[in-house]
Amino acid sequence: MTAAILEVRDLVLRAEDAPPQDADIGIDRRIGFDVGAGEIVALLGANGAGKTSLARAVIGEIDPAEGRIALAGRDLHGLAPHRRALLGIGYCPAGRRVFPGMSVRDNLLVAASVPAADRRRMLADAMALFPALKQFADTPAWQLSGGQQQMLAIGRALMTGPRLLLLDEPSLGLAPILVEELLAKLKDVAASGMGVLLAEQNIGAALRIADRAVVLAEGAMVARGPAAEIAGRDDLAALAMGV
Repeated sequence: MTAAILEVRDLVLRAEDAPPQDADIGIDRRIGFDVGAGEIVALLGANGAGKTSLARAVIGEIDPAEGRIALAGRDLHGLAPHRRALLGIGYCPAGRRVFPGMSVRDNLLVAASVPAADRRRMLADAMALFPALKQFADTPAWQLSGGQQQMLAIGRALMTGPRLLLLDEPSLGLAPILVEELLAKLKDVAASGMGVLLAEQNIGAALRIADRAVVLAEGAMVARGPAAEIAGRDDLAALAMGV
């Protein structure tokens, strides 16, 4: 595997989930995985599985009960979300959260705190990745479709120039054909050398683009491994869907 951009080690999301000495085999309350440069890791699970809590722990919105999170070898313990963003974590939250009254262009530019020449380059890159953003550059974000708003949310996260792109449920509320198109773009993002951590309930679509996957259930890690291996196990698919 390539050098790790993100390292998650022995993470316990909630104090009440701390593992007893005789923890059941196959159920690991201590979550651990890496995301390498140019790699997509899918974080799978049903509602309440712990995906969003883990994402919030990575970006610094909540403190895990135990464990360590590091970005490019630097321990992130105690660092506020804005400090983690400056170090290279780009976050695309669930629900898109675009600025509805601002134009597409301004939604993108507001995220970039770099010199003007770099902002222009990053803006061009975001619009090349999602041509619809260029087409509607001067359009208020509220007038975009749900899929276009999700493209804008991802583009805005990329405008921070991240090492790691973290996405929480980007397929939520989108038609299947848009989901496939949108997630396929993440392959292009990873090809640039960025690490991608994708938290998703749509396990089929996520596994089709991911290199590796981590399956969560009730705050526990129940499996991790190559995406093709996870996709081939019906028991893990059932767990990921909460069945």
